[in-house]
Amino acid sequence: MLRGFLKSFIFSLFCVACLNPTSALAIDLDDATRTVSLDGSKTVVLTPEQVKRGKRLFNASCGTCHTGGITKTNPNVGLDAEALSFATPPRDSIVSLVDYMNNPTTYDGIESIAEIHPSILSADIFPKMRALTDEDMYSIAGHILLQPRIVAEKWGGGKIYY
Repeated sequence: MLRGFLKSFIFSLFCVACLNPTSALAIDLDDATRTVSLDGSKTVVLTPEQVKRGKRLFNASCGTCHTGGITKTNPNVGLDAEALSFATPPRDSIVSLVDYMNNPTTYDGIESIAEIHPSILSADIFPKMRALTDEDMYSIAGHILLQPRIVAEKWGGGKIYY
């Protein structure tokens, strides 16, 4: 009886995973979709491995406060493309997001918020940041920039979705 229950439970999980239309495997994304801004003037095509790694690292390191691209501590400022581009300085490229992860500033860029936002600068306060390499932050930044193309308005869409 228990064996039958386990088999049907595993089968059900498999069916649900296969039917989820919003999940896209990194390998399924074409080069155009995986192309993101590197530094404002250049673009780069993320590899499928970087896409997978970025998602995993984002969920582990950033997902607690930024589920679905929103900012739980300030829902008015999300990780959607528009919000990132209007920040000072703009944070709509991999280079600028990596810079932010190293030394975060307020949305207007005036003061450091390293004591309240996880960063490499405050790794003693936020231990998850200690293990992140430059490559890890590159992958996380790529994930942030890629998500609006995959889940559209849900990314950074706020409370109506999450």
